Amino acid sequence: MHGMASYFIRRLALVPVTFACITFLVYAIMRLAPGGPIEQARLQMLASQAEGGGGGGDISQTGETTLPKEALEQLRKFYKLDKPIFIGYLVWLGLYPDEHKEGRFSGILQGDFGTSYRWNDPVLDTIVSKFPISIYFGLIGYLATWIVCIPLGVFKALKHRSVFDTATSILVFIGYSIPGFVAALALMLLFATDNFGMNWFPLGNFRSENWDAMWAKGETWWCIKDQLSHTFIPLIAYMMAGFATMTILMKNSLLDNLGADYVRTAFAKGLSERRVVFLHALRNSLIPICVGIGGAIGLLFAGSFLIEKTCNIPGMGLLGYNSLIVRDYPVLMGILTFGVLIRLVGNILSDIVLALVDPRVRFS
Repeated sequence: MHGMASYFIRRLALVPVTFACITFLVYAIMRLAPGGPIEQARLQMLASQAEGGGGGGDISQTGETTLPKEALEQLRKFYKLDKPIFIGYLVWLGLYPDEHKEGRFSGILQGDFGTSYRWNDPVLDTIVSKFPISIYFGLIGYLATWIVCIPLGVFKALKHRSVFDTATSILVFIGYSIPGFVAALALMLLFATDNFGMNWFPLGNFRSENWDAMWAKGETWWCIKDQLSHTFIPLIAYMMAGFATMTILMKNSLLDNLGADYVRTAFAKGLSERRVVFLHALRNSLIPICVGIGGAIGLLFAGSFLIEKTCNIPGMGLLGYNSLIVRDYPVLMGILTFGVLIRLVGNILSDIVLALVDPRVRFS
């Protein structure tokens, strides 16, 4: 027990170091990458001039619109890009005084994630408002994957090399080869449009626009059906991510345990096949799958960029995608902060689950 405690203390001590390395690397890349907020302002000026509105900038020898030096300095200060990269990172982190906040320390360590460039709202409020939607789809998708893949993997192991095993293996490999967002596109084309006469499900979104009004009127059954209809296609897309992996892992793990000595001993003692398989072998076979619980937490909170974009779900994934397109640095760094912390804590949680479910594991 002492060795396990010291192991997890060391793991927790590495969390701040890992977090700082990842966030600084991403912050530096965003600062150095072209197409930042100042470049976005220049492009808006070009678009404005193209419409005949005039932009107020200077025309360079190449014909491009350039901002006056004073305007550039003001924009750099406004977007907090006037400091060197390392100093700017320390300001964002909250370890260096912020001139924009009267020299106070104001960063994520103080709970200040900044203000969104695009929406002009506090970043923390913007991100937290998206959590419920991504958690809803992530949690339901993960639970559905367990409900489908665990029994499927068990029966594939029990019916190894049978027609059932071969047929389901084809299904599993098809699922492995198709990304979730591609499956969502195909399902929407088939079941959410009039192209094939099967307009059964809505074309994206989290709920219908009048859902809140119908809920206020007491139309509970209508609201439930509407929510389920909006959930079906994204749910299948979320399941595609871990469907094949979990099914094959469950099958192979159970096959390994069925060939173990303790299983043969249990059969020799006269125990029934059902008892040996589902009480002894299956419990040990779930250990590799339980280890992945911690890693799945990241998907529960962060969502999926491509799936939420494809299905137009206003969750964390779509927020991150839109923020990346418009170079909304504060929102991107806020999403990165939550994503990194959740993943690091999830990895530690995976080790804890492994230690709890497998008494053979020893940490030293």
